[in-house]
Amino acid sequence: MKEALLYEKLENKSAHCFLCAHQCRIAENKFGFCGVRQNIGGVLYSLVYGRPIATHVDPIEKKPLYHFLPGSSSFSLATVGCNFHCGFCQNWEISQTSPAQGAAVEKIEEISAEKIIFSALKNKCQSIAYTYTEPTVFFEYALDIAKLAKTKGLANVFVTNGYMTKEALLMIKPYLGAANVDLKFFSDTSYKKTCAGTLAPVLETIKLMHELGIWVEVTTLVVPGQNDSPEELKGIAGFLAGVDKSIPWHISRFHPDYNFMDHPSTSIETLDRAWEIGKAAGLKFIYLGNISGEGNDTFCPACGKPLIKREVFEVLQCNIQNSKCVFCQNKVAGIFGK
Repeated sequence: MKEALLYEKLENKSAHCFLCAHQCRIAENKFGFCGVRQNIGGVLYSLVYGRPIATHVDPIEKKPLYHFLPGSSSFSLATVGCNFHCGFCQNWEISQTSPAQGAAVEKIEEISAEKIIFSALKNKCQSIAYTYTEPTVFFEYALDIAKLAKTKGLANVFVTNGYMTKEALLMIKPYLGAANVDLKFFSDTSYKKTCAGTLAPVLETIKLMHELGIWVEVTTLVVPGQNDSPEELKGIAGFLAGVDKSIPWHISRFHPDYNFMDHPSTSIETLDRAWEIGKAAGLKFIYLGNISGEGNDTFCPACGKPLIKREVFEVLQCNIQNSKCVFCQNKVAGIFGK
């Protein structure tokens, strides 16, 4: 447990949390919407600090990040909790539980920032990924790890729903190299109904990350009957193209999970249609997620030749040197290391 960042004390021992866009006003002994930040005696605490529910070594492509240190490993971690309640969440077993719901986080092994860094280096990772659940809700833990990681030459990446405040993003910015942001809908109504959030803060996060020089990739899990209409997909693609046509858009296949077990998996035809919509909007890099095949490969937008060939999360071939296409010397958007 650690005192939270980004909150202010109010009258009657209540607290205003401005870590995420919910901007919770929390009465004494109550929890924020995320369920992991509690007001104890007028002081707001993070109850999940140092208590990761999951730690793994993953390919960076699994985040998914395709234009950030491709082919490298990322030490990945998460705590319980989330500031969204998405009905189609595919990590719901850990994201949709919290101390507010009775999760005994004090029984989870405590792992210091130093131990996380040691494990990352031991496993020859090039980055730390704050992922699986929403990293904003374990912000204090992520920030301490990220600061130490940077001193050890490790990059930091967020896999996030983007529902953070400007203050939170500016605080993590000096240490954050890249982020994959879930843009789930292009409808405020859908965000409210399915995720218990709103659209505007997510769009603002994507734009601000880009302005701050954080490498951004965006994922949309395409769910049949929810966000797969041409109008919705055109809205997302058009927004991204308006920010930067070089932002990679990962169009991921949905499989039935959590509260959406009665929904069918996304058809390949729907993913192909979304890909065409992205291309028509002018996006240069579009990927089909949760399927194998050419949809995972990177092609040069100038000469059309294959830059990176992948099989699922494995890089089979890379034709990028010094951030340029080896065939035509066109500069490729992204961070590719040495």
